[in-house]
Amino acid sequence: MYLNTCFKSKNMSRAFVKENDLEHAGIDIPERPISMEINYVTPNGMKQIKAILDTLDAERHTLMDLDDSMSKQKKMRIERDIRYYASRIKSAIMIKPDEHLQKKVVFGALIELENDEGKIDRYEIVGEDEADLALHKISYLSPLAKSVMGSNLGDEVTLIKPKATVTFTVKHITYNK
Repeated sequence: MYLNTCFKSKNMSRAFVKENDLEHAGIDIPERPISMEINYVTPNGMKQIKAILDTLDAERHTLMDLDDSMSKQKKMRIERDIRYYASRIKSAIMIKPDEHLQKKVVFGALIELENDEGKIDRYEIVGEDEADLALHKISYLSPLAKSVMGSNLGDEVTLIKPKATVTFTVKHITYNK
């Protein structure tokens, strides 16, 4: 009998929950984590972040008059991303590549690395928000970038991976203007 009563009151308590409470359940959007590292950006990286902000602002504007729960959730996600990118612009330290440094690898460098087997890989060393491995843009905080930064043209660089050690030769260094 006691078990039956508990079961009934548990079910009955759901009847007194406002629909609004259920409608908004699960739409709490957590903030995007902001890196504690120095926020170096290239001029292209700064343009990219500003373009993302413009796109987000336009998306927010199109959702302004919509009041359904899906639109509210999307607006919250957009506003969270706007706060993230606005803070990244605020903390950004833009590094303009020095085109006279054609022989040293520093932030913003476009590099060609040749491995022991003669395979050449090309990378650009960029800020965290600009990094995109599919576009061969690596963060200056990545293990590869850390191992090659400060190197000169023709230097051999060793990258220690979990399963192997790889040696590269810096074959080419350029900088976008």
